[in-house]
Amino acid sequence: MTTIEQASAPATGPDGQGSGRPRAGRRPLAAGAGLLSAGVALGGAELVAGLVGPQASPVVAVGDTVITLVPEPVKAFAIATFGESDKIALVVGTLLVIAVYAAVLGVLALRRRTPGVAGIALFGVVGAVAAATGPAGGPLDALPSLAGAVAGVVALLALLAPLTGPTAGAATTRPDDGVPPAERLRTSLGAGDRKGPGLDRRRFFLTGAAAAGAAVATGGAGRLLLRRFDVGGARAGLVLPAPASPAAALPAGADLAAAIGGLTPLFTPNRDFYRVDTALTVPQIDPAGYELSLTGMFDAPRSYTLDDLLGRSDVIERDTTLTCVSNTVGGRLAGTARWLGIPLGALLRENGIRPGSDQLVCRSVDGMTIGAPTRSALEVKDAMLAFGMNGEPLPVEHGFPVRMIIPGLYGYVSACKWLTGIEASTYDAFDVYWTERDWAARAPIKIASRIDTPAPLRRFPAGRRAIAGVAWAQTRGIGAVEVRVDDGPWLPAQLSPQVDADLWRQWVLPHDFAPGSYQLTVRATSAEGEVQTEERAEPFPAGSSGLHSIRVNAT
Repeated sequence: MTTIEQASAPATGPDGQGSGRPRAGRRPLAAGAGLLSAGVALGGAELVAGLVGPQASPVVAVGDTVITLVPEPVKAFAIATFGESDKIALVVGTLLVIAVYAAVLGVLALRRRTPGVAGIALFGVVGAVAAATGPAGGPLDALPSLAGAVAGVVALLALLAPLTGPTAGAATTRPDDGVPPAERLRTSLGAGDRKGPGLDRRRFFLTGAAAAGAAVATGGAGRLLLRRFDVGGARAGLVLPAPASPAAALPAGADLAAAIGGLTPLFTPNRDFYRVDTALTVPQIDPAGYELSLTGMFDAPRSYTLDDLLGRSDVIERDTTLTCVSNTVGGRLAGTARWLGIPLGALLRENGIRPGSDQLVCRSVDGMTIGAPTRSALEVKDAMLAFGMNGEPLPVEHGFPVRMIIPGLYGYVSACKWLTGIEASTYDAFDVYWTERDWAARAPIKIASRIDTPAPLRRFPAGRRAIAGVAWAQTRGIGAVEVRVDDGPWLPAQLSPQVDADLWRQWVLPHDFAPGSYQLTVRATSAEGEVQTEERAEPFPAGSSGLHSIRVNAT
């Protein structure tokens, strides 16, 4: 080989992809190739998941696995930091990790293809295993991740080819073809990209545009296909029965929120009701095929369709405040709704629940298990299986078509959503999801009170102003609320009319504020005389406690 030919020929490695360190200018393009191939992989996977089911999406499957495996302090941090947006944060975080992973694979594959192909294949295997082994998964759920991995590998190889292959128009002449050596050198160096031979920018960007289009098209098509699993239409067509036992009539002036700006209303609209669960995607249950199975320690275990439940003669309507165990002192993870359903205790008794059962293992369609105390299910008079919320069928995100509600217990032991099974069992025989993670097995709701207005750290004009908020102690009721301004005496607040012990009560204390800074603190007393404790406790493992206190400024 002549000296000129040596200068114009790109060096190749043992796999023909190039040896030595790649030029620095190509690494950003290679990283982009990795990102685009990841987009193609995810888009292809979403397309196939649109045919299989939403639970088969690799992002959903891996996200659900992360939720299951992460330590409890991490979950608590996520809820405290992101609140009800914790699932969005998880999806965004997962996509960011995938993006970094894919960019690194692209750079590694610039020198040798093997790491890139193996890395994408590993991503596909992880997604496939997560989807197939999930609580609601099966072998077919592995297909989207595997198909996406194949599409990602093809895209990566196509995108890297313009970065490492011979450039169109490069010198291919031999010493004896009659072309002067100087002309061969000019042609070989001038025909390629200015970054060096083997880099074809135009081809890379055209291929990249095609890959981006494919990712968007397949991902969008997958999203459209997933709409066929949506049960919103079936929910809208569901006719709820009239209650045989309606909720108690509200007395005049029951809701003080109309007169006091910033005060939480007595009832929480469905769209504003808090949602805390582990479902990354909201389960979609076709009401026509719904079945609730009673198994375990029953004399007569059986199953019920939704029509069976709706057609019962003992439908009840109750106003109940729910509270999440993750609610911090003064937090917003509590809400009230008018629920419609059937008495839980009656259903359990008519199927002959056995005396030895002390735990109901409640199963959601997505595999979640919730452990409810059997005694509470039998003895709390307004415990129910609910199918209506504030005058309409349960919203899909709140458990459609059926969920459990046991007043007086935190939701993680009483409020199983998307309920498909109740197994009468014991605490010794089975550890449910949350008790496996060291949360308390039995979790009665603690007395709580909150200041809604004035808002903390806000300035307002000096003068007479309402201090107001809500307080709750489900199954016991609220008997009194007191407010302390700085280190002064506890002052009794006015309470909204008593409606039901399971319903929170609004409270208000008009106060004359001179200009200055004030520390406001509230405490509640149950109807049984129990005073809310000042002792601070974090939500883990049995619910938070302590007095809500805020600082405000009058000007």
